Amino acid sequence: MGEAKHPGIKGRGSTGYLPGRFAVTTPVSTDDGWHQPDQEGDIESSPQTQVREETARTIISRNQSPDVGFSQSINPYRGCEHGCSYCFARPSHAYLDLSPGLDFETKIFAKTNAVDVLRRELAKPGYRVSPIALGINTDAYQPTERKLQLTRRIIEVLAETKHPFSLITKNALVERDLDLLAPLAHDNLVQVHFSITSLDNHLSSRLEPRASAPHARLRAVRRLSEAGVPVGVMFAPAIPWVNDSELEAVLEAAREAGATSAGYVLLRLPHEVAPLFRDWLQTHLPDRAEHVMSTVQQLRGGKDYDSTFGKRMRGEGVYADLLARRFALATKRLGFNRNRHDDFNCDLFVPPRKPSPQGELF
Repeated sequence: MGEAKHPGIKGRGSTGYLPGRFAVTTPVSTDDGWHQPDQEGDIESSPQTQVREETARTIISRNQSPDVGFSQSINPYRGCEHGCSYCFARPSHAYLDLSPGLDFETKIFAKTNAVDVLRRELAKPGYRVSPIALGINTDAYQPTERKLQLTRRIIEVLAETKHPFSLITKNALVERDLDLLAPLAHDNLVQVHFSITSLDNHLSSRLEPRASAPHARLRAVRRLSEAGVPVGVMFAPAIPWVNDSELEAVLEAAREAGATSAGYVLLRLPHEVAPLFRDWLQTHLPDRAEHVMSTVQQLRGGKDYDSTFGKRMRGEGVYADLLARRFALATKRLGFNRNRHDDFNCDLFVPPRKPSPQGELF
């Protein structure tokens, strides 16, 4: 593994405030000779996380993408402190006139009214039950969840109404909610998937600096599995010449820990993610940066990214075919199932009761 060009920002996946594509003005920092950094370095190189309250008008998002296996999702947070350098959701911060770079991982928006809005939407007469995917764009168990507990309170509503859902996370904090998840699993109402990108702590700490370490995620896989919760593993993203050689090892470790289903997604670089990831490569793996991006473009028809349905998750060409073949052989050998959303029980749903103006008597 090559030496880093510079150490980057400790605990952050981005190295700066890349302007969003809708930005009207672009700030530029210049050194006028007056600034004197302290012994710990420039304070701007250690930006602190800010959590802001957001009042959501709706909470259930609908999806019609043909290559995504769910039609409904909930994201309790905008932005994600995990700071994954490759996160496909980073461009969403541009809609808030914020940087998809450092702003995405330091300015987190918490939908504090999510529970009330969810109750209202589930109580609508025309609501039709379909499994909800929890924490798809940004991790529902990112660090601020430990204090705010938005995800836990959403799960409490889903448990109360017996609504099926799945969740995907990189944080072992999900173990906290085993008291809710285990009974739901008994009725086929929940599945938990862990995204495990690498077993190398050093690489993981640079790719996804504030996510749980690989061994902690595997420990969580084991604990949930032993409690009867169906657990899956996602090798996501598969990055050419960075972590792709670990595909089989990650699947084997997850299977040994109790995971029963598996999936993978190829690196996706939409909009601002491409320059951000290029910068990450130059910062941490400069010796192979050009080779990585050359292979990525071979997979994407000569571009950094191709959003075409059917291609965006898997890519195309020799490398893509080889990766798909390796995944198929490994999952067959290890006895994995596919990640499926049609294994849920959708017949138990009970709409939430509207609060009575007289209160609860019994």
